[in-house]
Amino acid sequence: MNILVLCTGNSARSILLESILTHRSDGRIKAWSAGSKPAGQVHPQSIKLLAKEGFPTDGLTSQSWDDYAKPDAPIMDAVITVCGSAAAEECPYWPGAPVRAHWGVEDPAAAAPDEQPEAFAEAYRLLGARAEALFALPFEDMAQAELQTALNKIGQS
Repeated sequence: MNILVLCTGNSARSILLESILTHRSDGRIKAWSAGSKPAGQVHPQSIKLLAKEGFPTDGLTSQSWDDYAKPDAPIMDAVITVCGSAAAEECPYWPGAPVRAHWGVEDPAAAAPDEQPEAFAEAYRLLGARAEALFALPFEDMAQAELQTALNKIGQS
């Protein structure tokens, strides 16, 4: 399954979920991430946390979602947005994906610098738990409507 993870800045939450989905799904998911207004670099705390958790960090980039709208881009099976629901931030919309879901998490990069390690750890914990709920499903065999319902339910947990 190909999943595109979207957020506005593509430096923290979307990067975390991209890594979790790709590297913890036992090859069942390939994820990419992008932003509607990319920050241009991955947040250093994202790199630090992912390295600590044993994820590869080479090649992680903050990029525009325009890169995934090109004709030669991978075809996505699902698009998951991760912007915070109460953060008053613009959340990107991706047209045309067969399945779209929102797994909102507050932006850890918006925390005070001394609170960022804890904020990033909490975002990682929430996104990791949602990813594990997805991994527990037989998503390869689910109809689109069934997958849509499951992804929405996961996003509300």
